[in-house]
Amino acid sequence: MSNRLLEGKKGIIFGALDEKSIAWKTATRCFEEGAQLVLTNAPVALRMGEINKLAAACGNAPVIGADVTNMDDLKNLFEKSLEHFGGKIDFILHSIGMSLNVRKGKHYTEMNYEWNQKTLDISAMSLHKVLRTAWDLDALNESASVVALSYIAAQRVFPDYNEMADAKALLESVTRMFGYYYGVKKKVRVNTVSQSPTRTTAGSGVKGFDGFVNYAEKMSPLGNASGEDCANFCVVMFSDLTKMVTMQNIFHDGGFSFTGVTQEVMEQMEK
Repeated sequence: MSNRLLEGKKGIIFGALDEKSIAWKTATRCFEEGAQLVLTNAPVALRMGEINKLAAACGNAPVIGADVTNMDDLKNLFEKSLEHFGGKIDFILHSIGMSLNVRKGKHYTEMNYEWNQKTLDISAMSLHKVLRTAWDLDALNESASVVALSYIAAQRVFPDYNEMADAKALLESVTRMFGYYYGVKKKVRVNTVSQSPTRTTAGSGVKGFDGFVNYAEKMSPLGNASGEDCANFCVVMFSDLTKMVTMQNIFHDGGFSFTGVTQEVMEQMEK
């Protein structure tokens, strides 16, 4: 059902790979709510994924490749988006994460630091680079909304989440810091959404991911939030209904983040 919450708004969606992606689901919901979109991902992801299928379903939205660690790529992305929209941008979804140490099976205590720098650059500092590019080009409308996807491992230890925990902590710090400056300058909102573990193509690459999902399901009073639920929440965060929400890390996790223990977990432990 559409409430046309994003009627007339224009946004860039980073990170849609396939139909499992939260970015894919969010793009679909934003389009249903009346938004015009530009879709982007790294060139290699564009070759591996199915983003053209998503573009067709979203009113033939342009697909513009961009390496988020490369400022020239980001400048090109924003300039072409401004030209396509014929005006400034109202919202951005940053759904980007990649860990070389996880991918290559390096334990946290034995991480390769060169790989770690790439992980932090792609997964966290890329948000700073996106915001910096938008800032330099004056690309965002007043009260625009930027959302980046995070995870509770930024605050708590989840052993197999590895260096991505550090990356998410840095991502949330960038959100607060840049959110302050962008709020003062143009009332732009910058927030992170800390989502339940979700069965995406990228998330499933984390060792023991099924354990994350099953444990969170048992520890959440409402159960795990699905990718579709997250997409709906992002729509609200992009809408004018949340104009005074900024610099926040908002837990969208069925209550997991504030639950000490549930009866279901207690009963399982007592068996």
